Amino acid sequence: MQVFHTESKIVITCNKRLSPYLQQEVEQLGFTPTRVFQTGVELQGTVTDTIPLNLNLRCGSQILYLLKSFTAANPQELYDNLVKIEWEELIDFSGYFSVTSNVNNEHILTPLFANVKVKDAIVDRIKSVKGVRPNSGADVNKTVVHLYWQDDKAEIFLDTSGETLAKHGYRKIPGKAPMLEALATSVITATNWDRNSTFINPMCGSGTLAIEAALMATDKSPGLFRMNYGFMHILGYDEQVFFVERRKLKDKAKKELGFKIIATDLSADAVDVAQKNARTAGVEHLIEFAVCDFADTEVPAEQGVVVFNPEYGERLGVHTKLEATYKRVGDFMKQKCKGYRGYIFTGNPDLAKKIGLKAARRIEFYNGKLDCRLLEYELYDGTRRLPETE
Repeated sequence: MQVFHTESKIVITCNKRLSPYLQQEVEQLGFTPTRVFQTGVELQGTVTDTIPLNLNLRCGSQILYLLKSFTAANPQELYDNLVKIEWEELIDFSGYFSVTSNVNNEHILTPLFANVKVKDAIVDRIKSVKGVRPNSGADVNKTVVHLYWQDDKAEIFLDTSGETLAKHGYRKIPGKAPMLEALATSVITATNWDRNSTFINPMCGSGTLAIEAALMATDKSPGLFRMNYGFMHILGYDEQVFFVERRKLKDKAKKELGFKIIATDLSADAVDVAQKNARTAGVEHLIEFAVCDFADTEVPAEQGVVVFNPEYGERLGVHTKLEATYKRVGDFMKQKCKGYRGYIFTGNPDLAKKIGLKAARRIEFYNGKLDCRLLEYELYDGTRRLPETE
């Protein structure tokens, strides 16, 4: 099974509402999606093609390579189909593999049962051919097999990522209620920031938005922070392909910027965490950190974007203190950010009403399971100029 050279369906998963930004990334890497859906992007390619995808994608979660599609009404039919696959050509008999799944079948009360059937089929097949059974378990740091089973339609994949791509590997100290790196990247992409002008992040928390902005501006890919992927543990893997791709990442990364990225927070502890995370990411020297009230954040007299991710509070029963904070955020943008585009990411529409500005766009996101909006405000410098009439 020459999966490194044989084209099949590749499914790149992502969190809900991130697929438009994932699609942009996939196309920028030179791939053509065949389908885009709410939680992912599909394309055709080989396992070798998944290597640059794994190293470069910022918005994705898992990159799955299809081995086989089949009909299975019950667990026995699932097993019968899976045991025919030449697993001995994919998984080292002295190695280790894990199984993950997305299952909705009337005979399956828990996904763990489906995982066991997959594991049994793989082990039985390899043992019958090699006389030795590989080890298996829950760790996803070696070979990973993924089952997608809806009603009687089943697909079995190799998960070429292993650990999720949505975490970019530099954030050793998460801080309080951190934004997932893939979400932060998608939020920045949604602002249409040109990656060449001022980026301001008051209320920076653990620094994820500012750090991702610096990584995007320097073209520093997440693959530089990671040395283990699922594709490395598939038989036939050529490590030279990986090192060539990784060298490309190093060569294209810039070391300096010609503009400011500013991150501030009232909490000295939060700024300390953000600085440590930025240091791990290798971008601490590119971000100007400060401990201050957001209203005292430096705003250079030029154009750019300012992005807030304030507390959302309780969804019901808005706190008076947060109402005042959101009003102050609106005042800050009106008074100090003229000429910029302002953005507020929030999961509380009642608090958003306190900002006192009319949103030009309301972009839908989820933060975990919470329905959120990225609100865009055009902060005109003086009176908005209207086009001259002839």
